[in-house]
Amino acid sequence: MRRADPARVDDLVARARGGEPRAVARLVSLVEDAPVGGSEILRQVMAALAPYGGRAHVVGLTGAPGVGKSTTTSALVRELRAADRRVAVLAVDPSSPFSGGALLGDRIRMTDHATDRGVFIRSMASRGHLGGLSWSTPQALRVLDAAGFDVVLVETVGVGQSEVEIASLADSTVVLLAPGMGDGIQAAKAGILEIGDLYVVNKADREGAGRVRRDLRGMLRLADRSPDAWQPPVLATVSQTGKGVDALVAALDEHHAWLSSSGELARRRTRRAREEIEAIAVETLRARWARVGAEEELGRLAAAVVAGESDPYAAADSLLDR
Repeated sequence: MRRADPARVDDLVARARGGEPRAVARLVSLVEDAPVGGSEILRQVMAALAPYGGRAHVVGLTGAPGVGKSTTTSALVRELRAADRRVAVLAVDPSSPFSGGALLGDRIRMTDHATDRGVFIRSMASRGHLGGLSWSTPQALRVLDAAGFDVVLVETVGVGQSEVEIASLADSTVVLLAPGMGDGIQAAKAGILEIGDLYVVNKADREGAGRVRRDLRGMLRLADRSPDAWQPPVLATVSQTGKGVDALVAALDEHHAWLSSSGELARRRTRRAREEIEAIAVETLRARWARVGAEEELGRLAAAVVAGESDPYAAADSLLDR
């Protein structure tokens, strides 16, 4: 399906909605392999999927390396499947700077779910995209949502202070911390106190877990939140054994109910769509620049700015006029 074919696209979408894992995987591959800014076949796929979206609860999991994101994700899948929910996992792995591929570490940790037809796991390479996600993550989410999954778990790269982009993509953002990974001040510096809907201190059986929870609660109390706003809970889990994961699922359900009743879910999804549209428009504009030879014009304008013959704003207006 390298070329656009409406009939084959409709067939693939129908098979994916029918629960065929291979069809879902093929659609995600079409999304991931498309050039930045999209392709003709990707546009057909997105148009075919559009009527079926908006049902899945998108949960983002983020945190520094070593806090147990993959183990927590696996434990969440187990708990959600026990409640007979269909679950998709989108794990964004760091890319190799040489091959551009992903390590696929999450598949190594989630082998327990490999034969479960109610679970779909896909690793995606970040391919240098900052923010802990990949360029194609929003489109891949649309595929999984339309395929009928009840919950989609998105696990970020886990690279420290550049992974806050997940907050603009997920309905609920779970921030994981662990004892020995830094105190509450480090958490504040990383920006995670602004993005989390739920905070989880994983590896809570280790020394110092109680202090991390107290620090987090103290920092969160300093946040300026209105009385009717969501108050993020600070939970404790031992994902290796599953302890506390049931409380995390219950808190996620409570947050989703609050999002729906308060209207915040619609606001978040509208903001998400707005940012996605803007990103696609910008990349499409860049592609058009290349077609009309604007790269050469851009070089000439840049030289004029350096020489003091123009300014960046006037140069940008000139480029857009072209």
